[in-house]
Amino acid sequence: MKVLLFNGSPHKNGSTYTALEEIANTLKEEGIDSEIYQIGSGAVTPCRGCYACQQLGRCVINNDKVNEFVDYIREFDGFIFGTPVHYASACGGITAFLDRAFFVNFASGKKGFEHKPAAAVAVARRSGTTATLDQLNKYMAITQMPIISGRYWNVVHGRNAEDVKQDLEGMQNLRILARNMAWFLKLKEAGEKAGVPMPKQEEIVFTNFIR
Repeated sequence: MKVLLFNGSPHKNGSTYTALEEIANTLKEEGIDSEIYQIGSGAVTPCRGCYACQQLGRCVINNDKVNEFVDYIREFDGFIFGTPVHYASACGGITAFLDRAFFVNFASGKKGFEHKPAAAVAVARRSGTTATLDQLNKYMAITQMPIISGRYWNVVHGRNAEDVKQDLEGMQNLRILARNMAWFLKLKEAGEKAGVPMPKQEEIVFTNFIR
């Protein structure tokens, strides 16, 4: 079993990376492999709302890593999305990236996310973390992904990596989150081996509120 840890920060080894590294180390102790995926500092084009992915099976935009990512995620069993907090919300790069990645995953029918456990982690100097968690959790909730929690909000505080390490309660909660993720993955694997079927899927019905 393997978990993808998504670093939505433009900084490769900053505070968000440090938080995800703590999770990775704990997952390893629990016998779960993981990989930190770096979004990097390059520009990410926002979704155009063109719906071309429904016909192409991939995003029509090819100047970033979104299409590569949507294909890559299929080998992972769980996900944790980490982001720095910018103006009390997730940073612009991760928002543009996940808007397209989640929609392409759905529109193409690739189902790389569905029914896989996931969590969000927010890193801030001071505030805006819970609003950021609410924002990221919506990607998972709309995609039938069980959302894993710790014993508190999945947040840590610090302006840089060294500050984050000093947030002892926040770092402890990330370890608890990692253990809960490992526990859920083991339960899911045991259920599959015991023959527990996946939920029945109905054909999706689209409506609006004027008819």
